[in-house]
Amino acid sequence: MDIHAGIITAVVLGLLGSLLTIQAGLRSIRSGRKLTFYRLRQQRVYGGWRWIVVGVLLLAGAAWLAFFGEPVAYEYFPPSPTPSLTPSPTIIPTITLTPTITLTPTITDTPSVTDTPTITPTPYLPDPIQALFQSAVTPNPSAVFSPISFSTQFDGVNAINPQTVFQNPVGHMYGAFSYNNMIPGVQWTALWLRNGILVHYETKPWDGTTGGYGFTDWAPSASEWLPGTYDVQIFVGLDWKVVGEFIVQGNPPTPSPTVTFKPTVKPTLTRTPSPTPTSSRTPVPTATK
Repeated sequence: MDIHAGIITAVVLGLLGSLLTIQAGLRSIRSGRKLTFYRLRQQRVYGGWRWIVVGVLLLAGAAWLAFFGEPVAYEYFPPSPTPSLTPSPTIIPTITLTPTITLTPTITDTPSVTDTPTITPTPYLPDPIQALFQSAVTPNPSAVFSPISFSTQFDGVNAINPQTVFQNPVGHMYGAFSYNNMIPGVQWTALWLRNGILVHYETKPWDGTTGGYGFTDWAPSASEWLPGTYDVQIFVGLDWKVVGEFIVQGNPPTPSPTVTFKPTVKPTLTRTPSPTPTSSRTPVPTATK
């Protein structure tokens, strides 16, 4: 802030202070005249006049600063001359022509195969699964599900140490979630797919409350957990609500062969009776005469 701006600020503050003090003095005189006791009335009136005198002095000081403050300040704080910059001559550079190299056009390889992005279809319920519906309750369109958390351990409410990548052997898998705005008795379905192929499902009327925690699970034999990407899709009625994904890596354990014992059948001997010889008559020669 320079001297000129400081003087203007002081004048404005003096004017404001003068107005406030004069107003306070007038207010004190008016209130003092309403008092009953003489001494208190006189004190209040005298106090009001003192405020008015202070306001007048402030007004006079502001007027003096406005007319004489800046010249007096310059006498004690003379302004220092500001040297003006002398422009130095600017040398105009000459343009040097640089020979340009003419590039030989190159042949752009055209790819023989163009990758077309695949469209991810919206999950839907297959007709054979729809044929298994038992409930006639109309689903609530505002029903919502949280993202699915996957784990091989479940405490009844939440999945313990949920992961997205699992190493064989896997075992019992849980998909835990929270939900809200569900209607008891409505049909709900969970589809388990490996690389887009259905490997497990469950569909039944909803036996939970309108809001809380739930889960879907699958417990096949260890040899059925083939490596790949698994998707779990949850539907309420025919409306798809949420899908979760996890990956299984490594080959599943080979199932141990089972030995089947077949009973050995002992051959039975059948005796065939020998034929009985039949006797033949020998003709007796007759005597001839």
